[in-house]
Amino acid sequence: MDVFKAVETYITKMVSSPSAVKVLLLDSHTTPVVSLTTTQSTLLSYQVYLIDRIDNRKRDRMAHMKCICFLRPTPETMDALAEELREPRYGEYYLYFSTILTKTAIERLAEADEYEVVREVQEFFADYAPLLPCLFSLNHVSTPTDSLYGSSPNTWNPAALERSVQGVLAVLLSLKKKPIIRYEKMSGMAKKLGGEILHRIQTEQTLFDFRLTQVPPVLLILDRRNDPVTPLLSQWTYQAMVHELLGIHNGRVDLSRVPDIRPELKDITLTLQTDPFFSHNHLATFGDLGMNLKTYVASYQSRSVSTASINSITDMKRFIEEYPEFQKLGGNVSKHVALVGELSRLVGRDSLMDVGEVEQGLASGSGADFKAVQALVMNPSIQPFNKLRLVMLYALRYQKQAASNIATLISALQESGVSQEDAQLVYAVLNMAGADQRQDDLFSIENILAKGRSALKGLKGVENVYMQHRPHLSETLENLIKGRLKDTSYPFIENQKGVGPNSVLQKPQDVIVFMIGGTTYEEARIVSLINQELVGNGTGANPGTRILLGGTSVHNSSSYIAMIQSALANFPSSFTQPPTEIPAASSSGGAGPSLNVQLGGLNLSVGGIAGTGLYRSAGEGVSIQADGIRDGVKNLFGKVKQGVESIGLP
Repeated sequence: MDVFKAVETYITKMVSSPSAVKVLLLDSHTTPVVSLTTTQSTLLSYQVYLIDRIDNRKRDRMAHMKCICFLRPTPETMDALAEELREPRYGEYYLYFSTILTKTAIERLAEADEYEVVREVQEFFADYAPLLPCLFSLNHVSTPTDSLYGSSPNTWNPAALERSVQGVLAVLLSLKKKPIIRYEKMSGMAKKLGGEILHRIQTEQTLFDFRLTQVPPVLLILDRRNDPVTPLLSQWTYQAMVHELLGIHNGRVDLSRVPDIRPELKDITLTLQTDPFFSHNHLATFGDLGMNLKTYVASYQSRSVSTASINSITDMKRFIEEYPEFQKLGGNVSKHVALVGELSRLVGRDSLMDVGEVEQGLASGSGADFKAVQALVMNPSIQPFNKLRLVMLYALRYQKQAASNIATLISALQESGVSQEDAQLVYAVLNMAGADQRQDDLFSIENILAKGRSALKGLKGVENVYMQHRPHLSETLENLIKGRLKDTSYPFIENQKGVGPNSVLQKPQDVIVFMIGGTTYEEARIVSLINQELVGNGTGANPGTRILLGGTSVHNSSSYIAMIQSALANFPSSFTQPPTEIPAASSSGGAGPSLNVQLGGLNLSVGGIAGTGLYRSAGEGVSIQADGIRDGVKNLFGKVKQGVESIGLP
């Protein structure tokens, strides 16, 4: 269930033969796939001396070289390949396609191969980007002309549907899995995708003729609209934080806008396979990261001292042998110091500690009220985009109880510099993923208590005030693993072989989750931690459940809101207006809670203007405790910043 190894195996098979000087031709889809799974030095070891794009028409003719083409068979790519074969620049061609080829495409290639230079045609199912061993993405970027959605949030854009079908099929084929398919009942898009995937599996039975397992794998198709909260939150773990504040695009991070950045650090690579420090710390909280970075720098400095003392021929020989590794270590230390320093600068500049605390209160039900959100919206030091995220979270949390407050906050957004077009996105997110659109109530008292029980059982629970939120996916996976995921909420696609009355009770060994509308690195972290826990609890006879997460994309808050904004081009104009289910008015002096119970330092409130929730009491002891946690985390950030500024690297 390791998508990185699956794609790496394909690439190795591809470039290992023929044993001759080779050129590798890629397209816009396969270039990031190759760059994520191999390095230039590895390709050189297989005699690949030139890498180029199939659509580059200025390539020189080199008849002595063999050509390997790894392409996705889109109309544009097939046109370029046909033109290449009609006027071949290389002596032989070995064609590999990342998804299933149609009979028409094969016939077209045969017609274009007038000089009979094609030696091999194969399908290598690597039609997705393997970002982590347990995470893949289809890299769909939503634009008004290429939206994920059709005319409503419950219908597909046909092109996006086809791309998703092909991507998920490639994952299944590369891992040799023939799953039973379940989907989120509220999502017409999930049901449509599941039905299309099942149809293709039944059509391509020879490709899916894999050895049967006692309990079949499960493909669980979810919809981002059932949890709009997770992609809107600030992040506080290394990989998720880099993606949120700077953006990770196919393993690369652009630091060109960082003040006083060194030229060689303007564009850096950030992947687990090529960066041991990132591999060990990508799931670490920012506080832990600061301590680990300090240790990493100290290790480098001790190596610097040892290499400075050359007193004999033996020392000289050792220095020459270790210098490449030492130089690589120095470059990696410089990269992470620059990266952590920039994260620390952005956190301070944008007051993200204050924003994050209120966000967590809204998302986890631990307490965050109208006044706290309003104060940050009116605060000039808070970035307009962060204000918009806060109001979206407030609207999702209090949609049914505080319509007038939502309208007030939207007006405050416009007064504080957010454009009317952007402010209306608050209503757009409610119309797309509000309480009446979601299958599960993210903020019900049952869900809050269930999340609390889950947190108490493992995965380190709540690490600090900024890590209270747990994605809804964690609860869904826990129920699936234990055989408690109800088929009334997550039914099976109809007419599947292997689905019986007891299928819902079976505990699957392999689970592939696909999130329509994009997943997040926070959810990937949860999957990684669950996998680690399940592997630790497994035995030789029963190795435990393995989970793989994927999505149409991997979001940060910017890309998620951009996806909503681009979808509005195809939706009715009413999507930027208040949802009809919100009450027209609600005064702040409305009815109090119908139930109010004090549970030690917690207050259980059911009904009333604040809505149902589990809140912290305003008692002095709890206040002091929260302040202590907050101050402790701020001190950690301060130490990270001071440490970064004090490190002098060559």
